[in-house]
Amino acid sequence: MLRTDLPVNPLIPRPATRGASRRDFLKGAATVGGAFVLATFVPLGRGPLAQEAAASGPPAGIFEPNVFLKIAPDSTVTVLIKHFEMGQGITTGLTTLVAEELDADWGQMRYEMAPANPALYANLFFGTYMGTGGSTSTANSWTQMRKVGAAARAMLVAAAAKEWNVPAGEITVAKGTLSHPSGKTATFGDLAGAAMAEAVPADPAVKTPDQWTLIGTRLPRLDSFAKTNGTAVYGLDIRRPGMLVAVIRRPDRFGGTVKSFDATAAKAIAGVVDVVQIPTGVAVIAKDTWSAMKGREALTVEWDDAKAETRSTDAIFASYREELKKTGLPADTRGDAAAGIAGAAKTTTAEFTFPYLAHAPMEPMNGVIQLTDEGAEIWSGSQFPSIDLYVTSAVLGIKPEQVKINILISGGSFGRRAVPNADWTFELAAVAKAVGRKDPVQLVWTREDDIKGGYYRPMFLHAVEAGVTADGKIAGWRHKVIGKSIMIGTALEQMVVHDGVDDTSVEGVKNSPYKIPHFAVEAYNPASEVPVLWWRSVGNTHTAQVMETMMDELATMAGRDAVEFRLELLSEHPRMADVLKLAAEKGDWGKPMPAGKGRGIAVHESFGTRVAMVAEVTVDGADIKVDRIVAAVDCGIAVNPDIIAAQVEGSVGFALSSVLRNAITLTDGIVDQSNFDGFEPTRMSEMPVVEVHIAKVDAPPSGIGEPAVPLLAPAIGNAVFQATGKRLRSLPFDLGTVG
Repeated sequence: MLRTDLPVNPLIPRPATRGASRRDFLKGAATVGGAFVLATFVPLGRGPLAQEAAASGPPAGIFEPNVFLKIAPDSTVTVLIKHFEMGQGITTGLTTLVAEELDADWGQMRYEMAPANPALYANLFFGTYMGTGGSTSTANSWTQMRKVGAAARAMLVAAAAKEWNVPAGEITVAKGTLSHPSGKTATFGDLAGAAMAEAVPADPAVKTPDQWTLIGTRLPRLDSFAKTNGTAVYGLDIRRPGMLVAVIRRPDRFGGTVKSFDATAAKAIAGVVDVVQIPTGVAVIAKDTWSAMKGREALTVEWDDAKAETRSTDAIFASYREELKKTGLPADTRGDAAAGIAGAAKTTTAEFTFPYLAHAPMEPMNGVIQLTDEGAEIWSGSQFPSIDLYVTSAVLGIKPEQVKINILISGGSFGRRAVPNADWTFELAAVAKAVGRKDPVQLVWTREDDIKGGYYRPMFLHAVEAGVTADGKIAGWRHKVIGKSIMIGTALEQMVVHDGVDDTSVEGVKNSPYKIPHFAVEAYNPASEVPVLWWRSVGNTHTAQVMETMMDELATMAGRDAVEFRLELLSEHPRMADVLKLAAEKGDWGKPMPAGKGRGIAVHESFGTRVAMVAEVTVDGADIKVDRIVAAVDCGIAVNPDIIAAQVEGSVGFALSSVLRNAITLTDGIVDQSNFDGFEPTRMSEMPVVEVHIAKVDAPPSGIGEPAVPLLAPAIGNAVFQATGKRLRSLPFDLGTVG
């Protein structure tokens, strides 16, 4: 298991850095064979809160030079992607923005992952830090990448105008070719060298929506072919001359430490090169993965569990219930919730529980490091390069600029690769330091390491007391939320923890768009050694389930239709109301269902995106079969509708197993699950029909990688209620425990 006391990364005290000069980049142009390399001016700035930033539209601020685009002599256009590709299609989306403004042909577009350089490739919503998360990739790049394309186009046109001795305004660009009425034509490659000498426009104009030819169309993904023919390179594919492989024996209980170990038997395994202790456990280094794993099995380790988590799941939940008897930290207050409930015609109380959840991406954590005379070089699926750079440098005692990270695509993350203390990068550097040699080392986590070793979506318990008036209105709502904070104790605490309340614990409840006059939310932060982390859609994974289940329950108590009840409460949020109406219309809301079948609805906003979902289910005894999901999505302007639909479909597949069965449980502090047999992904045979309807909205793009996940559980639970009259609250659903 991983310790939670790893060195805090120096993100917060890090001074803001400025980008290198355009001249420095142009000096290196010769290294790409005469290609055009654009150093354009793009806006940087905005705060660190991804959801707030995504909702507020494109950032504005100072201008800094950033390098994003290369045009080769063969006219291929390569966009350097500053955001991490983990399956969400961002390589295609950002390339689309550039291609649109450049008037390129889609067939000539390529992409590369940008190097780890926060000064050049910062996430505009994260301040000066390079990282991907919070469904911010398209939102923060919307203006930036279009200006990159527009600037490059203007420079190509200027070069052609000089070469042809014609006014620039007479030149047109279409599908990668520049043309003049005189009959003169040129490709991007023809003009690449000359365009390099042109001045970069400080603020190039971008197209209006009526001029778009690529944005909003269903373009094929740029990464699909490589991923299907095996040429895509992941961290586990990296092979370096003389490379060694490391696996780590970690404590069985979170918070445990090494008391002593005997490596005699491990070193006797053929292929084992060394056994070293690092802060998170004992690493076995071998010539290949199998030998390293066999060596780890042969290790004898005595653990010190004095500070470890030794409780079982039931005991932890029992401690939560004891805590709820106390007054929590105020997270949101409107009116007088207690008085409203006291005066209600009907009241209800409800408890919701949520287990720990593993991220379980198909590709477990891994990476390769090689110590060099200059410092260190890493090959990794790095989601937060800023953190990885600084943690690596801190472990090795070198400067961040002495660390080079080659960013690779990854086989999923769902939040697991974006850890505030860079846990597995820390291990990678720690192993290299302990080995003390310049042989490259590949760190490999097995599936068992991943499932049993954290980090997890936190366990949560919600307690809600609410009531309705005689005329069918919400009289009052008191809501208590208890679960370990993701942010407290990390370098990100000052960004999202206010007066002791971690916003990621209560997001989706705090500042609810529902117009509830008497509403109170309290938060509790219990301590535990179990390491926790954001899980796809973060706090919304549990808050949406509670809010939307309670909305249905209160509508039933009031004798109101569930959609009409919500619409009345969303009178001040027309986009939420519109997406709810769209889902209801497309999802056949109100049509009768046969016996044993039910239809449920839910609506929620996260990461600036509004999603409404209708679920149709069949219930047979205690078995729930999800037949159909109809999702309506308002994520602003749809850059690529196919990717949006794919993300919603993927969200359904990702979340369904957590709705129906999955949980990480502890027995005396030891995780019970170890592989996909005990933490089973959704199977293809379980997938419902998924229909995605994208609202046409003239607003900047917002997130789509996460916002569909929170809706699935409440939509299914509300459908089960319609089919059976039984109210499912806690996850995973178990009809056998409901009377």
